[in-house]
Amino acid sequence: MTDETTEFQSKDALRERLAGSREDLIDFLAEVHAADLAAWLLDFDEDESWRVFEALDPEQRAEVLEQSEDSLREELLGKLTPKQVAELVEELPADEVVDMLSHLDAADVEHVLRDVNFERAKGLRQLASYEPESAGGVMSTEFVAVPAGTRVGDAIKLIKTEGDEVEEGHGLFVVDEQEKPVGYVTDRVLLTNSIHDEVDRLMVDPYSVPVDLDQEEAANVLSRYGLTELAVVEEDGRLVGSITIDDAQEVLEDEASEDMFKLVGTSAELQTRLPIWRRVLARIPLQAVTVLGGLVTAAVIDALLPAEPGGVISEGRELLAFVPIVIGLAGNVGIQASTILVRAFATGEVEPDRELSVLGSETLVGLIIGLICGLATFSATCFWKDLDTAMAIGVAITCAVTWAAFLGCGVPMVCRRIGIDPALIAGPFLITVSDISGTSLYLGVALLLTN
Repeated sequence: MTDETTEFQSKDALRERLAGSREDLIDFLAEVHAADLAAWLLDFDEDESWRVFEALDPEQRAEVLEQSEDSLREELLGKLTPKQVAELVEELPADEVVDMLSHLDAADVEHVLRDVNFERAKGLRQLASYEPESAGGVMSTEFVAVPAGTRVGDAIKLIKTEGDEVEEGHGLFVVDEQEKPVGYVTDRVLLTNSIHDEVDRLMVDPYSVPVDLDQEEAANVLSRYGLTELAVVEEDGRLVGSITIDDAQEVLEDEASEDMFKLVGTSAELQTRLPIWRRVLARIPLQAVTVLGGLVTAAVIDALLPAEPGGVISEGRELLAFVPIVIGLAGNVGIQASTILVRAFATGEVEPDRELSVLGSETLVGLIIGLICGLATFSATCFWKDLDTAMAIGVAITCAVTWAAFLGCGVPMVCRRIGIDPALIAGPFLITVSDISGTSLYLGVALLLTN
């Protein structure tokens, strides 16, 4: 039995438990990993998600929220009381708490922090004051630091004592009297040396970055030098936080995804789970530029290509002038859909049981974009073409763009079904097929309407 089959059965089993007793639901949830539950709840409606979340204890709730996407996290937090949120604050790492509280109103955040330990609330306010995409915004303030001269045995005792209160790291920092980092000692070095040795003899020079450094640059420092943990310091050099290699990998993955989606003119959110209107708004700016450029190209073609003898301009020649718009729009819409699908397959966002619904929603997005672009082209073309020709061009562009969206979504799905890596097909091959079929569809529909 495959992991996917087991996952679907478990998701279905969760739906069955929802229809049963609360005791059965609680027993079932005790065996489910938080990451799986966070993924399943994305496919449940708001009421079902809340009933599942309500059946969890505070520790389980915190784990699920830590693994959840922002949309689900915001939905669930909106139903919790400030006291319930405060219980979650005690369970989560500080950086995760700040991310979670960013989904609440300022007044609600203050209510929550009043129910939290004073020192922890003070630390959370400080962490929230940094820019979200800076080193200070991604660091953890829960780390282990010891003064210079500390013996290994005492350092190990401190780690054991503070183990539940600090984020899982890979070692500890050595600081001077001004709380500036002067060294770093890994857990392995601590465990393989005598408890009577001083950490000063074992430590290596620490790498540190300022709190206002961009998060991607900080992550690159960790990656470039093969570090496991990076010190984050204030302007005066005081150690205020740390960034682990796990944090850095998450930052680099997020930045890579964001850059990739920007390249094709869309956002880095979970596109297949967004409302249709938000997907359209994220993708339409690139198409607007394409339409504008295509109209200019059509005007240039009209001006430079000679008319037939007698000054007559054929319908075919008029339609060919708008082929660049079709090629541009079909290519853009197709590559947007395929990029989103390939990424969604790789991250598990689109599972086999969601393929048909995603295909339908992505095609609908293409249809709406096609209607907008077709209407814009029709409106502009009316100024130098007759109404029938302008209408035919607008309708044909709508059909070609819709087809490109269907193709860009459907081809990767077929590839995955037959065991071919969709990423191999989602590049030049798909663009070529989209251009050829889209242009053929455009000319076919336009000629049919004009004749």
